[in-house]
Amino acid sequence: MISLNIKFTKNSLLLLLLLVSVSFFAQEKKWTLQECVNHALENNITVRQTENSLLINEQDIIAAKGQFLPSVNGSLNQNLSLGNAELFQGQFVDRTANSTNISIGANQTIFNGFRLTNLYKQSKLNLESNQFELNRIKDDISLNVVNAYLNVLFNKEQLEIANAQYEFSTAQLKQVKGLVDAGVQPKANIYDADAALSRDAQQVTIAENNINLSLLTLSQLLQVPYNGFEVEFINIDTPSEALLYNNIQPILNYALENRNEIKVAEKNIENAELGTEISKSGFYPTVTAGYSYGTSAFFTNLSDDETSFFNQLNEQRAHNVRINISIPIFSRFQNKTAVAKSGIQEENSKLRLDQAKLDLESNIQRAYTDAQAALKAFVAAKRSLTSQELAFNNSKERYDIGSMTAFDLEQSRVQLINAESSLINAKYDFVFKTKVLDFYMGKSLTN
Repeated sequence: MISLNIKFTKNSLLLLLLLVSVSFFAQEKKWTLQECVNHALENNITVRQTENSLLINEQDIIAAKGQFLPSVNGSLNQNLSLGNAELFQGQFVDRTANSTNISIGANQTIFNGFRLTNLYKQSKLNLESNQFELNRIKDDISLNVVNAYLNVLFNKEQLEIANAQYEFSTAQLKQVKGLVDAGVQPKANIYDADAALSRDAQQVTIAENNINLSLLTLSQLLQVPYNGFEVEFINIDTPSEALLYNNIQPILNYALENRNEIKVAEKNIENAELGTEISKSGFYPTVTAGYSYGTSAFFTNLSDDETSFFNQLNEQRAHNVRINISIPIFSRFQNKTAVAKSGIQEENSKLRLDQAKLDLESNIQRAYTDAQAALKAFVAAKRSLTSQELAFNNSKERYDIGSMTAFDLEQSRVQLINAESSLINAKYDFVFKTKVLDFYMGKSLTN
């Protein structure tokens, strides 16, 4: 009995350790940029809804194709009539009648102004258009994820600066206390150094909060739990002018030929043109053909010499073939107005294509200008940081020999912190702006 309890306890401990290890591993998992993008594309609600729309479009194509086939129907009718019936004028009798009708038939549309053909083409166009729309949505989601991911990295680098400044302030406070104890500096310098340390501690808290907020934004974009969510840090290389496109025209040419929003607008024009042709079908005659085969049986209480039920069904078998031609003469202006409205829709779809091209060109021009400005800002921020580092080192030396006050040293340090923050901001701004240009060139955003 004791050995069983010991064995149970050991198994329980092993299971507990396994669960803790799995939980720890799950919390320590860090999402890469590629994983974030893939997860967003697979689980985004808008993406999934659009994918369901594609499934509906596929069913529409099957239904449109089925319109070319004949429809086949079978029928079985049983009627019972009770009560008085006028067999001859003024002569009524109480009659009970049973009638049975059995038939099977087929109907086929032979011609309806090419309406079925154009509806089939339109259903295929809808599928193509929605596929391009799905690609456009995926592109936008990918760009949003990359932006959110870069924002996390940006805030992490800001935290590194804040921590470095906090460590410097801690060492500075310790140094000032030593100088005060030695009688080299006044005691008031301790208060200044302590105040600087408090400000840096606040900046660390703010930076940590910004990281949490950016992680929360990214986790919500991915629709994953925020608890334990963490991303893998990517070392963003120092931007260079080599990353910048030298000419905007290749970007414009590629985007106008390949961007999904342009393809959607072009497919909408084709769809509108088919809509016009479908409306014109109302002016054409419609030709349909039908065939049926059936039989019937009839019984009444007024006759005793009727043949049996199955004999009647066998003797009254009949074939029926029919052709129907419907020629539109006057539709109360319905066909005319339908064609007119379709023409207007066609013109509007062409205008929407022109607008889509203008919007795309405007966005690319803005992105190109922003990228150029971001590079200039980065170069200026890098130069400014170099100058501020030299100025701060000089101020530190002057402070150490007593020729500069603690207040002036703090001002120099604040300028250095601002320069470091400006450089990080300019770096990530330039990287994202070049990603936007890559986006319009159809390049991968995760490289």
